[in-house]
Amino acid sequence: MSSISGIFDRFLGTAGFDRGPWLTVFFAAGIGSWFVLGHPWQWSAAIGAAILAVIAATALWRGRDDRAELRLAVTAAALVFAAGLAVVWARSELVGAEPMDRPQVIRIEARVLGREEQPAQERVRLILAMRDAGTGTAQKIRVNVPQTGDGNLIGPEIGEGAVIRLRVRLMPPAPPMLPGGYNFARSAWFQGYAATGSAMGDIEVIEPALTGGSIAKLQRRLASHVRAQLGGSPGSIAAAFASGDRGGISEADEEAMRDSGLTHLLSISGLHVSAVIAAAYLLAIRLLALWPWLTLRVRLPVLAAGIGALAGVGYTLLTGSEVPTVRSCVGAVLVLIALALGREPLSLRMVATAALFVLLLWPESLIGPSFQMSFAAVLAIVALHNCAPVRGFLAPREESWLSRMGRRTIMLLVTGMVIEIALMPIVMFHFHRAGVYGAFANVIAIPLVPFLSMPLIALALAMDSVGLGAPAWWLAGKSLEMLLAIAHWTADRPGAVKLLPEMGGALFALFLTGGLWLALWTGKVRLLGLAPAAVAAVLMALKPAPDLLISGDGRHVGIAGEGNALLVLRDSRSSFASDNLLEMAGMGGAPVPLTEWPGAECSREFCVVTLSRGGRLWHVLMARGRDMVDERALAAACDRSDIVIADRYLPSSCRPRWLKADRNLLSQTGGLTIYLEDERFETVAESQGEHGWWQPAPERSARFGPKT
Repeated sequence: MSSISGIFDRFLGTAGFDRGPWLTVFFAAGIGSWFVLGHPWQWSAAIGAAILAVIAATALWRGRDDRAELRLAVTAAALVFAAGLAVVWARSELVGAEPMDRPQVIRIEARVLGREEQPAQERVRLILAMRDAGTGTAQKIRVNVPQTGDGNLIGPEIGEGAVIRLRVRLMPPAPPMLPGGYNFARSAWFQGYAATGSAMGDIEVIEPALTGGSIAKLQRRLASHVRAQLGGSPGSIAAAFASGDRGGISEADEEAMRDSGLTHLLSISGLHVSAVIAAAYLLAIRLLALWPWLTLRVRLPVLAAGIGALAGVGYTLLTGSEVPTVRSCVGAVLVLIALALGREPLSLRMVATAALFVLLLWPESLIGPSFQMSFAAVLAIVALHNCAPVRGFLAPREESWLSRMGRRTIMLLVTGMVIEIALMPIVMFHFHRAGVYGAFANVIAIPLVPFLSMPLIALALAMDSVGLGAPAWWLAGKSLEMLLAIAHWTADRPGAVKLLPEMGGALFALFLTGGLWLALWTGKVRLLGLAPAAVAAVLMALKPAPDLLISGDGRHVGIAGEGNALLVLRDSRSSFASDNLLEMAGMGGAPVPLTEWPGAECSREFCVVTLSRGGRLWHVLMARGRDMVDERALAAACDRSDIVIADRYLPSSCRPRWLKADRNLLSQTGGLTIYLEDERFETVAESQGEHGWWQPAPERSARFGPKT
């Protein structure tokens, strides 16, 4: 043990790496451990273990100079790990909102906290504050209000500060439909939502909205103005760039941008904030240089940096202060400070500082795709451009203009490919699909947005003040039409999208470990990060898709592996269920109702299907209806089945050979994914633990496992 600790100490002393970013990594690891561990005693034990590690390191290596590096590393890493876990635990206790215990249709009186226009969905989303009629507890809810009968959205009198009375249908925030799916209940917990739902009927205004100006109102007015000047899809994209309002972007455009690897352009992040700050900086330094008195007395770069920082902060506030925008603003301000001080502006420490700032304020953002994709992209760019071969390739030299542009074009393509590689595991983990040609689309789209589209939008808004903005709006529209054309063309190419089933947290952790090791170390030792990434890639390629997917309410069942289509028990009117089943199965196309498949036998109440997996036949019985059935007939059918699936409680006489997934079981486990060849299944509940957003129904003699 002594020799091993000596090896580690010498390695840390000679590696020549920046220690600051690793502190942020361990702080994030503490946050992540809180989500992975399911119970309060485990969180306490993890904090206690970290403190014990600090005590042990101090006791074992006190006064030993040959273990100074190792003692410092263990102490610092353990302390920030414990701090990260404690921060997210405290955040959960402070902001978490107890969800409603059941669906309700009630009439409420509430105050409007926020309003979000969503013309693409033909609705307005309201954030309301109300009191529970039974307990008097204050609650925050989110309600969708559809368009009025004449096709218009609700009036401006229903805005921030208004008091309204309306009838609403409310539901507790939904947990993941299937293991590995999107956990809206967790997101709603940290946003403070007790329920979500929709308005029913007319809304009575008791007090109109407050008359004073606010950032939210300015944001809505700006978005409405942009859409009025520039219609259609380009207008919706322009409104997103100008105000952060993405409510007007159609689903088809969203999917095209996602599948082409350009969806990051719709989220106000580093590209947009940097463009605004850079424009403000350049304009300020050019204009201020025209004032000789000021030029002789003030350092113009410092003053221009301050003006650029103010522009970035203002743009961040105007666009809603989302996590990527805040991260980008903090990072850009740090770059400006570094430039003003004559320091290296783009460094891993700058990225780590911005990440730590965001995680201290919103630790829950760590597990969201927005935070992960935003920081992964910036980390990949900084790490790539700081490595010695790239520095040598980009170093100034005597060459022609054509050669210089060629090197920069090659570097832009390489950077795009590196970003795509860095983002691909994150996209596959969260969305179970990844664009293949994103690097090539970004080569054109990334310069197009900051150098053409955004300046034209800004110019058009400025010229609108004197009524001369039409030509600039026309040019801006053409540039955005080009952006959308690139997105749709790329997304429509054969093989443009790779679909994969649910990855799993362990494989994702391997990818993250390899990526962080590659980015944060220097020299040849960083290449060791390829090992965990390669192992994760191999395991992901070998990971089988689930054979059966069962929603938490038992109503929706998907069967994969029978041809190229996903078989579904019910042909749902909503695309939500079918999209989730297809996504988690890693399949495309349209699902096929089980009643139309020749291998199934379906009556009004049940469907029976036989599947061949793992060298044996599996007989699956699935309930379709809700009518009463003869108990003896049901018991006989269960005896002949290996698996029984139902969206209702089945009697104890129904005893299949392996699994009875009825309401009794599913209310405790949530959705299931079943792997027949391995004879195992995964549940939603096993990844939720005792976190506040997960509330299984009271147990009613749940049974699962083999018949006894």
